[in-house]
Amino acid sequence: MAVKINTLELENVKRIKAVKIEPTSSGLTVIGGKNNQGKTSVLDSIAWALGGNKFRPAEAEREGSVIPPHLKITLDNGVIVERSGKNGSLKVTDPAGNKSGQQLLDSFIGQLALDLPRFLGMTEKEKANVLLQIIGVGDKLAKLDITEQQLYNQRTAVGRIADQKKKHANEMPIYSGVPSEPVSVSELIKQQQDILAKNGENQRKREQVDIITKRANDLSEEIQRLKKQMEERSKELTKTLADLETARKSTSYLHDESTAELEENIRNIETINQRVRANLEREKAEMDAEIYQQEYNALTAQIESVRCSRQELLSNADLPLPELTVTDGKLIYKGHSWNNMSGSEQLKVATAIVRKLNPQCGFVLLDKLEQMDIDTLAEFGEWLESEGLQAIATRVSVGDECSVIIEDGYITEVKSTETKKWKVGEF
Repeated sequence: MAVKINTLELENVKRIKAVKIEPTSSGLTVIGGKNNQGKTSVLDSIAWALGGNKFRPAEAEREGSVIPPHLKITLDNGVIVERSGKNGSLKVTDPAGNKSGQQLLDSFIGQLALDLPRFLGMTEKEKANVLLQIIGVGDKLAKLDITEQQLYNQRTAVGRIADQKKKHANEMPIYSGVPSEPVSVSELIKQQQDILAKNGENQRKREQVDIITKRANDLSEEIQRLKKQMEERSKELTKTLADLETARKSTSYLHDESTAELEENIRNIETINQRVRANLEREKAEMDAEIYQQEYNALTAQIESVRCSRQELLSNADLPLPELTVTDGKLIYKGHSWNNMSGSEQLKVATAIVRKLNPQCGFVLLDKLEQMDIDTLAEFGEWLESEGLQAIATRVSVGDECSVIIEDGYITEVKSTETKKWKVGEF
């Protein structure tokens, strides 16, 4: 069961002359008053009484007092804590008979509950680490953070290379109308020789046509001159004309191919091959860029997986407040980081974390609640009550929201507790 404060009896500490307060067991007990009247002195006294000499004020004894400080706090577990004298000698009475002293108090009193400003003054990362250690996922999240950072660094390097490859590919020239592979000079020469040989054969056949034509003409003339040999020559002519027709038919579909393109290619082969190689290099650069882009996308997927694991880990953790989480090593409450939270939200988050840090400590000390308006103060008090948490706080105010009013080191008005004004030495 969480330990809370039943009563406070304080005398001659800092600005306090004599104060007795019975805080409400759950919710807010607001100590109000103007500046420099002793409000913060009450909180400092509680911290000193329960936390030990490390919380002892530098000038603990009230200025002008002839009676040394005396502090008495009764806890709801029956333990009575007293500090007396200039050096604040400690006396702890435990009705259960447990070993008394500061060691007993330290076993159930949260240090940050006595010194909330220490938590508030931490860096965002330190606050987040306190929470993560409390809920038991700090080490696991640390490993996930390391994994994510390694993947992120690797992805950054891969992305940089992919970008460089892509830019390099885009800057390279590309040529159209060239072969996909470098051209061989010997192959071009062989093609030229084949065409020349074919053309030579065609020329031979044309010459054969001319010879036959001439022969036919000669025979025809001979028939004219040689009437006597007409019959024989006529037969020969008929045969010759038939041969001529055959030869003409065999040459009618022949077509000579030009070697101009091959000759031009031979002359320009180095230029062509340079363009072919340039195209191949560009293609390779684009393939390299695509490979690195795929690797970058795979690393992105791994990073998202790590982030999902972190979120799942936090979602399943026993967090002290709904909508409170840790993102990128920072506390996030209702979607806002610490610096973007309102002052009241910061106090609420800090109080919840401090409570979670030591569940046996059922109270927390809060200074300067004037940063909260009345509605926010009421809402904060309701939340404390719902959590069964006791908060003793100060506020520069004398309004109805204050539980007690302190003036010149005394309680002058009690608004919501059964505290009365009392005098020096009355214990």
